[in-house]
Amino acid sequence: CQSCGAGGPNLWACLQSDCPYVGCGESYSDHSTLHAQAKKHNLTVNLTTFRIWCYVCEREVFLEHRPALVPVPAVPHHCKTTEQVPRISKMLTSHCLFVSSHCLEIMTTWEDAVLNSHDSLLTINSLTGMKNIGNSCYMNAALQALSNCPPLTQFFLDCSGLVRTDKKPALCKSYQKLISELWHKKRPSYVVPTSLSHGIKLVNPMFRGYAQQDTQEFLRCLMDQLHEELKEPLTECSMSGEGSDVEERRDGDRSPSEDEFLSCDSGSSSDRGEGGGVGDGELLMQDECHCSSCSFQKPIESVISHLESLTLKAKYLVRNLGVILDSDLNFNSHIKSITSSAFYHLKNIARIKGFLSRKKKQSHYRSVISDIFDGSILSLVQCLTCDRVSTTVETFQDLSLPIPGKEDLAKLHSSIHQNLPVKTGVCPDTYGSQGWISYIMDSIRRWFWGPMVTLEDCLAAFFAADELKGDNMYSCERCKKLRNGVKYCKVLKLPEILCIHLKRFRHEVMYSFKISSHVSFPLEGLDMRPFLAKDSPSQVSTYDLLSVICHHGTAGSGHYIAYCQNVINGQWYEFDDQYVTEVHETVVQNAEAYVLFYRKSSEESVRERQKVVALANMKEPSLLQFYISREWLNKFNTFAEPGPISNHTFLCQHGGIPPNKYQYIDDLVVIVPQNVWEYLYNSFGGGPAVNHLYMCAICQVEIEALAKRRKIEIDTFIKLNKEFQAEEAPTVILCISMQWFREWESFVKGKDNEPPGPIDNSKIGVMKGGHIQLKQGADYGQISEETWQYLLGIYGGGPEIAVRQTVAPVDSDNLHGERKIEAETRAL
Repeated sequence: CQSCGAGGPNLWACLQSDCPYVGCGESYSDHSTLHAQAKKHNLTVNLTTFRIWCYVCEREVFLEHRPALVPVPAVPHHCKTTEQVPRISKMLTSHCLFVSSHCLEIMTTWEDAVLNSHDSLLTINSLTGMKNIGNSCYMNAALQALSNCPPLTQFFLDCSGLVRTDKKPALCKSYQKLISELWHKKRPSYVVPTSLSHGIKLVNPMFRGYAQQDTQEFLRCLMDQLHEELKEPLTECSMSGEGSDVEERRDGDRSPSEDEFLSCDSGSSSDRGEGGGVGDGELLMQDECHCSSCSFQKPIESVISHLESLTLKAKYLVRNLGVILDSDLNFNSHIKSITSSAFYHLKNIARIKGFLSRKKKQSHYRSVISDIFDGSILSLVQCLTCDRVSTTVETFQDLSLPIPGKEDLAKLHSSIHQNLPVKTGVCPDTYGSQGWISYIMDSIRRWFWGPMVTLEDCLAAFFAADELKGDNMYSCERCKKLRNGVKYCKVLKLPEILCIHLKRFRHEVMYSFKISSHVSFPLEGLDMRPFLAKDSPSQVSTYDLLSVICHHGTAGSGHYIAYCQNVINGQWYEFDDQYVTEVHETVVQNAEAYVLFYRKSSEESVRERQKVVALANMKEPSLLQFYISREWLNKFNTFAEPGPISNHTFLCQHGGIPPNKYQYIDDLVVIVPQNVWEYLYNSFGGGPAVNHLYMCAICQVEIEALAKRRKIEIDTFIKLNKEFQAEEAPTVILCISMQWFREWESFVKGKDNEPPGPIDNSKIGVMKGGHIQLKQGADYGQISEETWQYLLGIYGGGPEIAVRQTVAPVDSDNLHGERKIEAETRAL
């Protein structure tokens, strides 16, 4: 490196004409990137792998020429201008590389996409380690496990043009670069994931520093951020197709209005504790609204209001509990019932409010992460008094399973009333394909340490019925009281990649400990059918193991490694930071598993691909050619159940190409011949059929109208607020909720495409003496009457809350939480 003198490997040479600069990569101080930013020299070549990278496009430049199949308008490209990238011809060591005057946007043909989708991997074993950059084994093991998930890795390799985001820190681009390095033909022996490490630390401060972290927490944070950066809004058509999978489930003793419930936790169902039940924060709330576009806010807000009032009563009762109990001991049980119920609901109020604000946005977005890892669970709670059954559908990205102890195992194995068939252990036949050595070792283990815990036992414990009594009593909507109940759940939809987390760590108030019990898990043929709901749309329920993350050590310290099966040769490898070693499958079977990744296994999907390959090889002349989503094509190549063809990923609701996607439409579509399209359409359905690509004029008009509306609103607000600030003694000052104002600000600044909805001042007001007054400690801002009337005329809502200057000055302590909007005006 000419800047710091660092040696190889992974030095980068600048490819700008007459620029001899050679700089270090991320393994050192990344002077090559600094040189590119300072000199505007966009292209550089790795002197070890001879990969060429464009810093402006943030993608790899391939040296092979392929024709573009989709006509697109001539758009200036980062690497086309002669000022940026002149024609280059350089001699590097013994290789002569020629780079054209522009970055080649690879548009693969249908034959390339289907026939050669795995050819690039045949010579690539992804046996690249990752350097430990300071207690980062938790991150390295998680990244290796994800890297060996073919649906996700193939997306980042084949659909690199879809990895676009304007959100910081652009973690998806760092991950894409890492995957391309791990799976490159001329890969180094190890890489240094510095860029991704910096990105995850910016998003999640808990990973800053050099302390040991939990690999499962890292996985959740990484996948959440990738989803956030790659998510796409769902159109009406695509939502109706996906929504058809979830049908209403009715009980003979229920009315239709009792069938629709929302869960306060729409994220991972892993928040379900060892005991399960409503006490773990899975409050069920009725949704009386049947319109998909209208708000379901009123019934939930009434619940929140009730819980807040109940909580205030509970706080008062607790403060005076001693006095009350001394005066009336018979009141003891009643008081305890109220307080326990109230404090249970107290911890849910914040989660419900957050769910309420995020529900609309969450339910209308999808990404490659949700397509691959998202499943759903149908939870049912039955009141044991009136037999009313309430249901809710929860989305999960991983299943956090408890590890049952000896007593729990005995109960599971002896339970006749269980709705789920429980496998009581591993019989010798199970080891027919796994070898007698494992069987003998497991027999010895059972002899010394008792019955073996299987993964099926952990699943059965998770899906077992939970009794809701005592502090976890069920609040029955029909009885209007806390009642004893029972909760049980089934899998409604299985994900393509099933991530299973075993709860090995227990964290108590004063100490933490680790459960080191061995859990036997199958390498092939994990059957999830016993845990499926009757109406589940999932046809494939068998899974094969992809990778295992293991933790060696105690709850306070330890080391993470990963065992992964290579998708090309089927061999198992141990990934221990920068060291990669081939291991026998018996080593994997006896590992102390912490996180497991399973992939759906289906011979039918393999046969479908073979049929399509045969049709593509026929090369029959056809009068029509069809465009198909490149992202769905990746699903077809890697998913056991790709689902209906989803061309709505590149179409707008009017059937055209959205203006913001038209410039890179060649990254979104692939051309297929007529016979292939007809076979795929008849087999999978979906669509729509697309023969012609055009920019949607309606969307263009809407975009221009939206931009005009935003400009008018923000300019008018700034003008009115400046007049308000210049007024020395305003007669009336009105209040506005800062929560609503921040949503409006995000909309007019273009950060959010959805308008904020009606003004909601209900959270900052309180009714006193028949009049609405400002609540003490409320989060509000002050605006003029003219500004209020302007926003009210556009959005409606209320109520109006005024602060009059003629009133005696209020003590400063009562203004806690008050905010002026001058700062917001300056920010605008």
